[in-house]
Amino acid sequence: MADEAFDFNQGDSGASETFPLQCSALRKGGFVMIKNRPCKIVEMSTSKTGKHGHAKVHMVALDIFTGKKLEDICPSTHNMEVPNVKRKDYQLIGMEDEFLSLMDDTGETRDDLKCPAEGDGDVGNEIRASVAADTDILVTVLAACGEECVIATKTNTAVDK
Repeated sequence: MADEAFDFNQGDSGASETFPLQCSALRKGGFVMIKNRPCKIVEMSTSKTGKHGHAKVHMVALDIFTGKKLEDICPSTHNMEVPNVKRKDYQLIGMEDEFLSLMDDTGETRDDLKCPAEGDGDVGNEIRASVAADTDILVTVLAACGEECVIATKTNTAVDK
């Protein structure tokens, strides 16, 4: 019995991608899961309690990765899933075959994020312009529910010259 080998290694930290939060505690500008997509709330309204019960919360939210508008109505006492959203800034090193070469503040590099498409707004165009002009910028990466996306750029002011 003592010679059996048990393997308890796991692939992740065990942290959940979402957590429950009462609907009435959600706020405009916060995050929520609608139709299994992580979204940012842009509009919220609460209806009064009806003859049979609960006040309802009507939410309008934008998918944080696709920008698609989603709506949901939920009783204010019920729980909704809220995604664990992580935001991190990376320094842009370069771009190869539409994949960005990024470096974080500890010096770790990664080359697995795709540059936003040209039709997806200004972020992809700003990145392409800065690579062409060889300017130093920081890109903001949002991560939630196993997805990652570049959502913003800003000029790097802390450049060691």
